[in-house]
Amino acid sequence: MAKKLTNYDPAEDLTSKEAIAIFLAEALKTNDAAYIAHALGVAARAKGMSQIAGETGLSREQLYRSFSLSGNPTLKTTLAVVRALGIKLTAKAPKAA
Repeated sequence: MAKKLTNYDPAEDLTSKEAIAIFLAEALKTNDAAYIAHALGVAARAKGMSQIAGETGLSREQLYRSFSLSGNPTLKTTLAVVRALGIKLTAKAPKAA
C-alpha cells in the first residue's frame, strides 16, 4: 500500500518564543543569507503575518516577498521582524581552536 505524503510546515511547530529562537539560531549557523531570510519568514508566519505586519508597519505582501527564498530583506525590515517576534539577535566571538 502506497503511503500518501503531506507537506510539512515548520511554522506549525513554532509555538513559543523559545522555539522560534532555537529555530532561528540554527538557521543563523548556516551562514546562508537566503535560508536565514526564509527562516525569519517561517517564524513570522508562525506568529501570524498579519500580526507581524501590524507591529512593524509593513504590509503582509512586503513581508512575504522579503522573506521568501528569493527575497532580500533590508536590515531595517529584518530587525523590525525580529523585534515583533519578541526575540533578540546577539553576537559573540567564536571559540578559539
